[in-house]
Amino acid sequence: MPPRPASGTGVDARMCGVNQPAPLVIRISPMAHIAVGFMTLGIFALIYALPSWSWVLIAVPVLASAVIARYRTVADRDKVTARTMLRSTTVPWTDIEGLRFTRSSWAKARLTHGSEITLPAVTFATLPLLTAASDGRVPNPYQ
Repeated sequence: MPPRPASGTGVDARMCGVNQPAPLVIRISPMAHIAVGFMTLGIFALIYALPSWSWVLIAVPVLASAVIARYRTVADRDKVTARTMLRSTTVPWTDIEGLRFTRSSWAKARLTHGSEITLPAVTFATLPLLTAASDGRVPNPYQ
């Protein structure tokens, strides 16, 4: 006997032939943890040289590693979610007027009411991925 669907409707979306693609997740490269490791080695050298107060500096690589693991942008056909260290902001694609790139490498989404949100880890190179995930709402600059 197949497992029952979790929803209260008794109908599973896969049974109806509805095929929803998985959302696109854009993250900071896990290779950045290697840089955090080297930073930790440098801080350990400082702790060895100045053991009285410098042990509190070990919090810096711990926070850096947490930022690498937490920051991401999740996009699908209907919405985009920007996740930072302390909060997540979900915005439907219809509320996004456009994307812009400033001196920082991450994209900023300009909303229709005038404010902006930063899309962590979204760079100019990842725009083709966003084009596919947003169903063409983000133009592909390489075509």
